[in-house]
Amino acid sequence: MPKSVHIFSLFAIAYFVGYFFRTANAVIAPDLVREFALSASDLGLMTSLFYAAFALVLLPVGIGLDRYGPRFITSSVMALAALGCVLFASAQSFAGLAAGRALLGAGTAGILMGALKAFSRWYPPHLHTTASGLVIGVGTVGSLVSTTPLSALNAAVGWRAVFAAGAVVIAASAGAIMLWTRNSPAGVTESPAHQEGGLGVVFSDIRFWRIVGLNFFMTGTQLATQSLWAGVYLYDVPKLEPLAAGGVLLWMALGVVVGSIGSGRLAGHWGVARVIIAAAAVFILSQGALALIPSQVWLRPVYFVFGASGVVGTMLLAQTRFIFPPSLSGRGVTAVNVLGSAAPSCCNGSWASSSARFPPMHPATIPRRPMASPSPLRPSERF
Repeated sequence: MPKSVHIFSLFAIAYFVGYFFRTANAVIAPDLVREFALSASDLGLMTSLFYAAFALVLLPVGIGLDRYGPRFITSSVMALAALGCVLFASAQSFAGLAAGRALLGAGTAGILMGALKAFSRWYPPHLHTTASGLVIGVGTVGSLVSTTPLSALNAAVGWRAVFAAGAVVIAASAGAIMLWTRNSPAGVTESPAHQEGGLGVVFSDIRFWRIVGLNFFMTGTQLATQSLWAGVYLYDVPKLEPLAAGGVLLWMALGVVVGSIGSGRLAGHWGVARVIIAAAAVFILSQGALALIPSQVWLRPVYFVFGASGVVGTMLLAQTRFIFPPSLSGRGVTAVNVLGSAAPSCCNGSWASSSARFPPMHPATIPRRPMASPSPLRPSERF
């Protein structure tokens, strides 16, 4: 197997696992609400902490990637995600859940950034966009697994067991990156990062600011919705049962995968700007469709289009390769992603505050997971 394919595979697996736990809350939210008596604001805050911690560590991660390379930085930061899974799985209060999610956010921040930094060294420019789109697509298959399969797994063993096992898987993935990847091909070197300037060079480039705004709104809305509110919407509006909601979320996740892989190929033919503008227009239309409360027949295609168009915003990350020199590529991509990752936190906080004006998700109204000896639910316990 060519070394570049080997590098790609290990980072794609890591991103798959990270994306799975990023979006898992949308499915297990009913269990958390029932067990910990959480409000919609609590759910929003917990998910906001994930993205706030994610954004907080991105710039230090970018500096580390440029100085020490993705092999060491990505694997080291992933240790925080493993610890976050342990804390979340053993949580006895909202504080424990929040701390676990925050560590998960911080620990997964270096995966995609490390992958893009590694690809900038292992792939020529004409293949970099395609490789970036593919790793996002392969990684976001984790969002597929965090829908109906996670619903079934949650019903069988419970969310605590899922997160406990996740700690082991994340630690193994981090170890594989440390042991079996290299920062760059043999004989390939780049000038020290300090010779090219620092973050000041990144933030002073007008081309950087041209891509930040759109990335903020597209990525923020897509991630905030998929990681939490897409599930809450299905429970509260069409009043679906957990397995049925997981089936609809599966379509959004499938759209994310198709959009990630397809956008990289389309950008190679039509250019990133055209693909991004077209996707942004479709993304806006899909949100309007959800605001109109479509019938259940239309939920699946609307969720699919939402995921496929919204995820295209992540293609803007790959553009930093063509703006900054290799020695600043880590800082360039993480600087763009800082604002994109802060956006879900802003969305979750504002949406949770807005939800206070509507009837809250009371634990008694949340559909229950199948039990070993199920008993009929009273009418008041159903939607």
